[in-house]
Amino acid sequence: MALRLDTQIQYLKGVGPKLGDLFTRKGLKTIGDLFEFYPRAYEDQRAARNIASLKMDDIVSIKAQVVTVHSINMGRSTRKMYDVVVKDASGQIHCKFFRVPYKGYFERFKPYKEVRVVGKVTDYRGRLEFHHPDIRDIEPDEETQDALIPLYTEIEGLATNKIMKMVRQAFSQIEEWPEEALPKWIIEKYKLLPRKDALKEMHYPDPQKAAQYAEFKSSAQKRIIFDEFFWLELFLASKKTGFQKEGAPKILNKATKLAALEKSLPFQLTNAQKRVFGEIRKDLEKSHPMHRMVQGDVGSGKTLVSFMAAAYASESGFQSCLMAPTEILAEQHFKNAQKVLEPLGLRLALLVGKSKASERKQVLEALHSGEIDLIIGTHALIEDEVIFSNLGLVIIDEQHRFGVEQRGVLKNKGNSPHFLVMTATPIPRTLAMTVYGDLDVSIVDEMPPGRSPIQTRATFESKRPQALQFMMEQIQKGRQAYIVYPLVEESEKIDLKDAVSEYEKLKELYPKVSFGLLHGKMKPSEKDQIMDQFRRNEIQVLVSTTVIEVGVDVPNANIMIIEHAERFGLSQLHQLRGRVGRGEHKSFCILIMGYAVSEEGKERTAMMEKTSDGFKIAEFDLEMRGPGEFMGTRQSGLSGFKMANLVRDMQTLQEAREAAFEVLRRDPKLAYLENQNLKAELLREHGPAALAGIA
Repeated sequence: MALRLDTQIQYLKGVGPKLGDLFTRKGLKTIGDLFEFYPRAYEDQRAARNIASLKMDDIVSIKAQVVTVHSINMGRSTRKMYDVVVKDASGQIHCKFFRVPYKGYFERFKPYKEVRVVGKVTDYRGRLEFHHPDIRDIEPDEETQDALIPLYTEIEGLATNKIMKMVRQAFSQIEEWPEEALPKWIIEKYKLLPRKDALKEMHYPDPQKAAQYAEFKSSAQKRIIFDEFFWLELFLASKKTGFQKEGAPKILNKATKLAALEKSLPFQLTNAQKRVFGEIRKDLEKSHPMHRMVQGDVGSGKTLVSFMAAAYASESGFQSCLMAPTEILAEQHFKNAQKVLEPLGLRLALLVGKSKASERKQVLEALHSGEIDLIIGTHALIEDEVIFSNLGLVIIDEQHRFGVEQRGVLKNKGNSPHFLVMTATPIPRTLAMTVYGDLDVSIVDEMPPGRSPIQTRATFESKRPQALQFMMEQIQKGRQAYIVYPLVEESEKIDLKDAVSEYEKLKELYPKVSFGLLHGKMKPSEKDQIMDQFRRNEIQVLVSTTVIEVGVDVPNANIMIIEHAERFGLSQLHQLRGRVGRGEHKSFCILIMGYAVSEEGKERTAMMEKTSDGFKIAEFDLEMRGPGEFMGTRQSGLSGFKMANLVRDMQTLQEAREAAFEVLRRDPKLAYLENQNLKAELLREHGPAALAGIA
């Protein structure tokens, strides 16, 4: 039977409905999907070696025999490390796994079984080992295979060799290929292989290009990576084009209040704050709405820049709103705005979930009649009854906490208002450019004078008494402290300290110290009460979960102890550390690691000791974890990358972005004949929303 890319996999010879269903459950429905099920690695059998000849960092393929398979408990946690020992005539080597590839993986390896091990040789404490190698059965016809073998992710026991045969069977039967979606000029300018040839080479790799494939530098891989970036960038470029067609609230070049604001400050604005506000001001005066993201480390003064923007908008008669992810943060912004903006004559209001019905009614009426210049609140701002008189500027704080829909609701409350989104989570520029490619990016990369550096030390559980003793010495000097735990309550599944039980133990241990407990399961009113007591120094030590990660500002608190620091992400550790160092006192952050810590966990805490630069930490975090996990959410397009990697493939990303924006510069409506296939593919990739900006 002749096949096309949209033919269902089950019609491939030797597949049928049962096997077809197995592929469908993995998201592979058509022959086209099967061709995009790329090999996860390539085995160069010309690099086959014996165990005695192995050297560190070699990527090799060895034939060996299983000696033993056993699991080892990692410290006091329930996590296990698996060790498969294999041997050949020249010696033996350990293959270690810190996670299980899939259920039943290790049960396959019985003593004396012949296997092939493919992986990178690692030196661990003076001994050569494999960490997470590919171990597979020796195939009967293996000796007759080509020198460079594609390795596929096994599908519920369907071996990589079987998958390879199915893919090659499909290539032998396919007759109809669609036309190229990319215009000819892009393929020529960026020296790209035709898509059809690239797909075929991925599954029939040239043994002479083994080194290129290992480093993702083959021409076939480059074409696939380019495509994955290009479709995301074209989608973002079309969104940006759409924004630029909208008419914006006309904000005039009047800066009386702005000048008064700068004069009233008890400190000088940093050069970074001046530069970023200059970029915002230019945007506000344009005929289309601003869509700008302001990044800046904890304490860099982003919020003041947003207040300046609100003051500027108010001079032209426009209202602004600032939406924050938590009531604590919204109230903090409101208090700061009262100090800075009320003296200039701006009328302010606060709207949060716990606002009393009478207050709420009053605020909503004043907002609707135009008597409020800036309203600060939480999700309460997007409710239907919140109606503005003349909304000109939307400010969103910690914008990654809000979905696209929530941002859209706020936008619809005005007539194409200007959009300013802020984040204290430092995002490397390449990632920001890709995920938020429809936004312009400004960075507040300078700290206000007087912020003292935070001394960070990583240590182990055994040194906890000394850490607590140091904390007590600081408390006796009148300071306050945070102790952060990863859990709220004790869990039977994981052996980690939890906030509730440790709070009780600490109260017993230090009866003269005032402790408070804060966690996400508490009612908002309880949280607020605890925070107010901590701010007033009625609580000396706040025992908490990560609920204090964003926005808590207590200048007298100068000690942050993080328990089980290895369980937190780097950006989370950085955010938590930013809760101290906000006053005049020398501040300290102590990272306490548990008994079973992976090498990766140690690397993370070592990075925290090395630098307090959020952007350096973010770059390192991105390299360690990859973009999907780094963002913490399934951002549009990021989870769709099958091969592209934002760190490794930065050059290709720049080229794909350049090409996408150039396409729309040449043909803003994608009306030219050469772009019709491209338009159809964009629609297939991202749905009708992709064409909204260019219609």
